[in-house]
Amino acid sequence: MIWQKLRKLCNSHVVTIPIEEVERQNLEEDQLLTIEVHAAEIRPAMSPELHQAFEEPSRRSLYLCDILRSGYRLSNKRSVEE
Repeated sequence: MIWQKLRKLCNSHVVTIPIEEVERQNLEEDQLLTIEVHAAEIRPAMSPELHQAFEEPSRRSLYLCDILRSGYRLSNKRSVEE
């Protein structure tokens, strides 16, 4: 699979094929090709350590979840009786 940018050239748009790919597939100038076009999205890769940190809930988070599940109210407000 080739990842290339779509570029404007006069009234058209072009995508270039790297010479390495042309040679690998033994392509020749003026040869008819079929091309599938899909928009691509590139996302930054997350290091394994950072990924693990996001996947593993912290002890504090688990403790707070347990408190909330037990029905404990985090608010310290007390109703004032008149």
